[in-house]
Amino acid sequence: MSKPIVAIVGRPNVGKSTLFNKLAGRRISIIDDTPGVTRDRIYADCEWRGRLFSIIDTGGIEPYSKDEILMQMRAQAQLAIDSADVIIFVVDLRAGLVAADYEVASMLQKSGKPIVLCVNKCDSIGRNDPNFFEFYNLGLGEPVAVSSVHGHGTGDLLDEVFKFFPPRVATDENGDVINVAIIGKPNVGKSSLINKISGEGRSIVSDISGTTRDTVDSLVENSHGKFNFVDTAGIRRKSKIYSNIEKYSVIRAKLAIDRCDVCVIMIDATEGFTEQDSKIAGMAQAAGKGCIVAINKWDAIQKNDKTMDDFKKDLKKDFAFMSYVPFIFISAKTGQRVNQLFALIDKVSNFNTMRISTGVLNEILAEAVMRVQPPTDKGKRLKIFYLTQVSTRPPTFVFFVNSAKLFHFSYQRYLENRLRDAFDFEGTPIRFIIRER
Repeated sequence: MSKPIVAIVGRPNVGKSTLFNKLAGRRISIIDDTPGVTRDRIYADCEWRGRLFSIIDTGGIEPYSKDEILMQMRAQAQLAIDSADVIIFVVDLRAGLVAADYEVASMLQKSGKPIVLCVNKCDSIGRNDPNFFEFYNLGLGEPVAVSSVHGHGTGDLLDEVFKFFPPRVATDENGDVINVAIIGKPNVGKSSLINKISGEGRSIVSDISGTTRDTVDSLVENSHGKFNFVDTAGIRRKSKIYSNIEKYSVIRAKLAIDRCDVCVIMIDATEGFTEQDSKIAGMAQAAGKGCIVAINKWDAIQKNDKTMDDFKKDLKKDFAFMSYVPFIFISAKTGQRVNQLFALIDKVSNFNTMRISTGVLNEILAEAVMRVQPPTDKGKRLKIFYLTQVSTRPPTFVFFVNSAKLFHFSYQRYLENRLRDAFDFEGTPIRFIIRER
């Protein structure tokens, strides 16, 4: 199941971005006293009471404005409202209850989503300002007093939001189901693959790019295990994104990457590798996900006995930054090699969750150091005291050394190659953390 999404909405200049930054724990949104500074939806991940969720900062809603930018901001906010599981409606204690608050409240109530009323700028500690109680007139239940500048009341606010989170799905916790995100440019055959795998018309398929806008989950169980395939919207270059809905779809695709275990990066065989393919693959790599490159529409290629080998050689050059990624040539239309995809996903997922004992790691480290001595600088040699694995998804290792500056990138790459020689780690990135002892 995806992380719950919480939208922060309200009229302009009530402190939405300040609250967003406080909840996110870092300064992401621009803050200024001028109304309308925040225009696009901005996302961040948060955690409360052991539950991860995403928050969206939105531009201020001016219900009746005819200004073109303000109208677009209102449309962006509406998209955030439609996608959210819970809405935080922010109002301003200092300004008091105004007519625009009633209009925004009515707009939110029509959405049918749970609403938590946040009265911001309650900066004094102790008794509430008398103006606080007039916000009961909005009919949205008990208001929560918050100072987004100082952080007062944010815990109470998150407690109220937490009550409306959808329940966790048990399969997410026991790890029986492998979550697989199908990602790629528009019109590479992502929805066709989902339909072939699930055996039903789960997703709409069309030659028109951009048909899929939301993420669609399909649970599949077979001899290889249980898989939850997530069909995502095609990710275009930013310069090619025109509509508000398409911007929202791309963000949903990025959120799907965050919650998956393995990403299947689809490439159109008839078009070949493009710069956008590398950017999409980079998103999956940066998120630490297991990755597979699926070259679709292989049935549409005129072939001889060397075509696949030549295509694979070119792809290895293109994906030099992800040398560990496996390739599979499929046809979502005919089903060619689609069954082999399950075994590959299971294999990559196992490598992404692999844990290696400290003793075995240090045996490999000692052998690697004996073969190639660590680098030196001005007579001082790098010493690696020991190595241990601290987490999985992706496998993350900590090196304890005498000097982090001496641990050159080229030597890190050498040690990564030794680990891959020993344990394969096909399809999964590896993270190194360097600590001085």
